[in-house]
Amino acid sequence: MDLNFIKELTKKAETKVVLLLVDGIGGLPKTAGGKTELETAKTPNLDKLAAEGICGLHVPVGAGVTPGSGPAHLGVFGYDACKYFVGRGVLAALGIGFDLHEGDVAARGNFCTVDDAGVITDRRAGRIATEKNQALCAELSKITLSGAEVFVETVKEHRFLLVLRGKGLSGEVSETDPNKEGNPPREPVGETPDAEKTAALVKEFAEKAKTVLADHHPANMVLLRGFSQKPDWPTFGEVFGVRAAGIASYPMYRGLGKLIGMDVLETGTTLEDEFATLAERWDDFDFFYVHVKPTDSAGEDGDFDRKVAKIEAVDALVPRLMKLAPDVLVVTGDHSTPAVLKSHSWHPVPTLIWSAYCRCDGVTSFGEKACITGGLGPRIPAVELMPIAMANALRLDKYGA
Repeated sequence: MDLNFIKELTKKAETKVVLLLVDGIGGLPKTAGGKTELETAKTPNLDKLAAEGICGLHVPVGAGVTPGSGPAHLGVFGYDACKYFVGRGVLAALGIGFDLHEGDVAARGNFCTVDDAGVITDRRAGRIATEKNQALCAELSKITLSGAEVFVETVKEHRFLLVLRGKGLSGEVSETDPNKEGNPPREPVGETPDAEKTAALVKEFAEKAKTVLADHHPANMVLLRGFSQKPDWPTFGEVFGVRAAGIASYPMYRGLGKLIGMDVLETGTTLEDEFATLAERWDDFDFFYVHVKPTDSAGEDGDFDRKVAKIEAVDALVPRLMKLAPDVLVVTGDHSTPAVLKSHSWHPVPTLIWSAYCRCDGVTSFGEKACITGGLGPRIPAVELMPIAMANALRLDKYGA
């Protein structure tokens, strides 16, 4: 999907579009032949929208590809994730309002737990409290490196931001996170000759962090990933011709909105807070991205029942959203996070689009098996969702004579 092509087709309209992005909504059954988390959940409001709209399953990046949150979100926003790629470090920085300078290298960090042999026993250090994170970041901020300034900032719970500032830095550095317990942290490697200096700085930081954190169990080591530098991309508003707002409580997802030029609105920490913000700012924007995090966290924790409960909590708030009378509502996830895998997965993601101009497809419930038969198709590329939503909002003009 070429963004410049879509940009040429946009036209003004007095319509409003909402993207309700339920993070990690796709799942798998506990046992063969059973129901997924979404299918298990009681979702009468989403089922009604599915019956009145059009459904399908979207593929975030490509067949068989398990996406990170950044590429998965960008795909839903209409940006080809293979062309428009940025590491999670930049997203974390933007999400907490850190002032990235040109040439800065940002990385997302996890506080983790390692045993006496240096093997990771918990990649998230028991999801330590944010207050503990702040104290640890204050200690790490005292680290000095020969060749770059060091900035360490709290994100939330076990996550923090590392920024290196200096001359000749590169974001082409491999991550130190092996992405599973039972392994030691990896040594950072420069993926290009220009990145060797940065990799050496990262290695130096990790070694000094290990010393600083030695007595701070369970957060006694760090993992770093998503090394990146801020890109220069067309904004969502420029491409689709809308005043776009992002509503997200978690910093990284606020960063994703800011990355593509959305006005990211201040909101509280709960889903109810986010829906209240949506109502309060309804008259100010044409497009709203509303992010729901707890579903993904439950999936990553392997908690099937908690993920079901979080999906039901989203469903209970749908009537509040519909009272605002959106012209188009898209409900989907960025990726699947099955509780049985405790991680993101490659499985296509349930999607529904509701508007006055949808061709109803006979789907009457919102779940993976039902969406396979929907009119959007069983494997629609994620990048096609926003153009379809904007067409339903009467915001795309005819192409050609």
